[in-house]
Amino acid sequence: MCMRSLPAKAGIAAYTGTLGISKKEKNNMVLNSKSLEKLRLLINEETEYRSGPKLVDFFNNLGFNDRYGQGFPSRWMFTDERLAKINGTPELDKCIKNLFNPVNFIGKISELDEHINQLNQYLAFDKWKVVRKDTLITFKKVDKIELHDNNAEPIIDEDKFLEKEFENLSISSIGLDGIVTEVLEKRIEEIKKCLNAKSALAVIFLSGSSLEGILLGLALKLPKEFNTAASAAKDKTGKVKQFPEWTLAQLINTAYELRLIDEDVKKFSHSLRDFRNYIHPYQQVSSRFNPDENTAKICFQVLKAGIHQINKKIKAYA
Repeated sequence: MCMRSLPAKAGIAAYTGTLGISKKEKNNMVLNSKSLEKLRLLINEETEYRSGPKLVDFFNNLGFNDRYGQGFPSRWMFTDERLAKINGTPELDKCIKNLFNPVNFIGKISELDEHINQLNQYLAFDKWKVVRKDTLITFKKVDKIELHDNNAEPIIDEDKFLEKEFENLSISSIGLDGIVTEVLEKRIEEIKKCLNAKSALAVIFLSGSSLEGILLGLALKLPKEFNTAASAAKDKTGKVKQFPEWTLAQLINTAYELRLIDEDVKKFSHSLRDFRNYIHPYQQVSSRFNPDENTAKICFQVLKAGIHQINKKIKAYA
């Protein structure tokens, strides 16, 4: 197939078009918008956190020819555009197979199966199903819609979460390294000053980095528990990474698995993590992200809730 030159797309750096993307055919899998949205979440963060460069590599393996650089759009926008292009083509099958390749889930196959089950809840409306048999990922056409809600995640109300009051905000009682504890406590006071000054971005960045510092400190305090967790960060060989190499997303998921934080903190912590990524000006501009006071309050509330829950639950590991 000859390469067809396309005009540069706004916001996508060094966009050079697509290479080898097949034509849409009647028998190919076509997903509805909700299925594509869930697939985007799985690609961007739920199976692993993929940064802009990693997303470019992921889709270039499917026939695209993009390069990451200045002016890159938001991750969700980039992934949505790419999925729309391959929807209804064989590359969509390849995309899902690459995403769920068991070699990327060594030591955490149960997590892989859970991701597949979650996507299948959406694919049911498209009359398709992903099937894993050992190391083989295949697709099955289904005749009827079957939904199972036994493991549905609870719905978490944002307003109720914001209304919660937390008394124990002590960092020192968590038992982290003394110097780190002192730095974190100073950051808490700094966040309060920024809130009063209505400096939303400062609150978001300080809250995100403080949460990451606390979770990394917990990993160093509980190395055996974090290293042996099913959600522990692993390299391509299945070896657990050194703690400084863990992403915030991986620290959040493992802290949740170890029951150091609850579902509400896990959910909003991932949102805080995404907000924190706008520390890069071009990322903020391309995504048109302009946080207000409410966004800042949510981010600080996530940090406070995390500290509160960790203080209660860390005692189980004493």
